Amino acid sequence: MEMSRTIVPALDLVSLPRRQPATVAAIDWARLALPEARRLRELGFDEGVAVEVLHRASLGGGPIACRIGRMTVALRRAVAGAVHVALPIAAE
Repeated sequence: MEMSRTIVPALDLVSLPRRQPATVAAIDWARLALPEARRLRELGFDEGVAVEVLHRASLGGGPIACRIGRMTVALRRAVAGAVHVALPIAAE
């Protein structure tokens, strides 16, 4: 019996609460410049990958530190805004 399933809400990585496990649902590659898109791919960002926001800079426009796999990476907010996530919910 499956204990959890994933839904795809309209939520991006910038809006994801700290320490909330999520799964990358989609990446809006068109919003990213070619070097930014290439960096995300090299870091392993792709649909289905587990991600978690660890820290946000205290200044509103600062970077976001997130965990992807066993790595911790910092993303600019504009880049994180192109990463859409899905939250796990308990099955009924």
